[in-house]
Amino acid sequence: MEYSKEFKAALSAFSSVEKDRLIFRLLKKDKLLSKKLYFELIDQETTDDKRDAMEENVQEKVLLASKYIGNQKYFLGIIRKISAEITEHVKITTDKFGEVSLNLLLIDKILDYNNDLSRQRFDNVYKLYLYLINKIFKALILTKKLDEDYWMEIDEYLKTVEIKINKNHYLQKLCINNHLNPAWLRSENIPENIELIVKEIKSQGFLR
Repeated sequence: MEYSKEFKAALSAFSSVEKDRLIFRLLKKDKLLSKKLYFELIDQETTDDKRDAMEENVQEKVLLASKYIGNQKYFLGIIRKISAEITEHVKITTDKFGEVSLNLLLIDKILDYNNDLSRQRFDNVYKLYLYLINKIFKALILTKKLDEDYWMEIDEYLKTVEIKINKNHYLQKLCINNHLNPAWLRSENIPENIELIVKEIKSQGFLR
């Protein structure tokens, strides 16, 4: 929504008391904005502190979720909630590096349970695997937008994920079927036009 000059002028004409009331009313309705402002204005924790806490949170929650791997619908639901927490962390802190590293960590921790996942029927884990592949593609797109100084750290996550994919026959096959080139799991090998490549793959009916 675009705001006219007249509307902006009317808002500027509010007294300090009126502005304060309006701000607090808006913050009550937008918890995310409230958390973001708190972080930017008075929170003693840095972005790195928040990311470290999220790393622990991801690991703990995937561990707790692992007992439900046999119920894939419920398990995937939990994973989506963890992913939503990562998204909230990124919106509050604008942590571009964490957006990549935390999502790759989430994939990595899920694949720690390759043995349990391999016991499931492929039909049961298909949605989870496709979800992970989409996340990997998103991580590649975001990595290409990061400063190259971060690539070495991202490559550590990508390497670990690649090793675990290669230990999961069905996931590895599904990656190939959805045109995920293993060579791209190195930051320097990610194509410049990776975003367009992913759009083209989706237009052909894959990643769905």
